[in-house]
Amino acid sequence: MPSYSPEIRFSDIDAMGHVNNAVYLSYFEQARIFYFKHILDQDWDWFKHGILVARNEINYAAPIFQKDKIEIITKCTHIGTKSFTITYEVMRGSEVCSTGASVLVCFDYHQKTTISIPDDMRKKLESLKV
Repeated sequence: MPSYSPEIRFSDIDAMGHVNNAVYLSYFEQARIFYFKHILDQDWDWFKHGILVARNEINYAAPIFQKDKIEIITKCTHIGTKSFTITYEVMRGSEVCSTGASVLVCFDYHQKTTISIPDDMRKKLESLKV
């Protein structure tokens, strides 16, 4: 599974001294982009075979601080006809700081309509599904 280690920026920190709750969605987005870069060809046409975020969820377990080194483990856990679910584990060493999930729907931005998961994407997702 590809994992992503975001840089924790000063602007990510709130008045309590830890990463603000809203920033986790940005971390998940970065991890998701990193994940797709590793499973799909670089010339993937995101306008023809794009995705929309239909749902996000976050579970907070432990605060993250600016000097922490974290890793986000990204996995595909469900594959439907037009949608699939990506999950995230935010780790500080062996400690789980947060978990989350995104339901993603395949979308053709030219046609402005949902589409079935493209075959190439489905094969890659299925090969990594847990």
